[in-house]
Amino acid sequence: MKEVLAWLLFFFILIALLVMIVFQLMCLADLEFDYINPYDSASRINRVVLPEFITQGVLCFLFLVTGHWFMSLLCVPYLYYNVRLYQRRQHLVDVTEIFNLLNWEKKERLFKLGYIILLLFMCLFWMIYNALEDDEHSF
Repeated sequence: MKEVLAWLLFFFILIALLVMIVFQLMCLADLEFDYINPYDSASRINRVVLPEFITQGVLCFLFLVTGHWFMSLLCVPYLYYNVRLYQRRQHLVDVTEIFNLLNWEKKERLFKLGYIILLLFMCLFWMIYNALEDDEHSF
């Protein structure tokens, strides 16, 4: 039962990451279609960038602590990319450059979205697998 609860926790953390990335994509789309000005878009995106990085780091750490080595290894490239962006001070969106980098910012977040969706489906698979395995042992 502990395994199922752990996978459920991982699932909800991945859903939180998914929501943060989709929010950033929506802000960029609103900026692209002139529904929002660059300052508001950049400030909204910058508000969720650091929580996204922290949440992803916590997820990778939890995978490592609970002994899910394969999932932890899958999280390492994304964690490395986030740490590298943070160290180079490139993690925040610049208001003056947001229009020049709009396509890059959207591509970056779409890649992150695809990566998180892949992890989400793998997490869902392992959660269902462990729930069925626990069910077999209870009989």
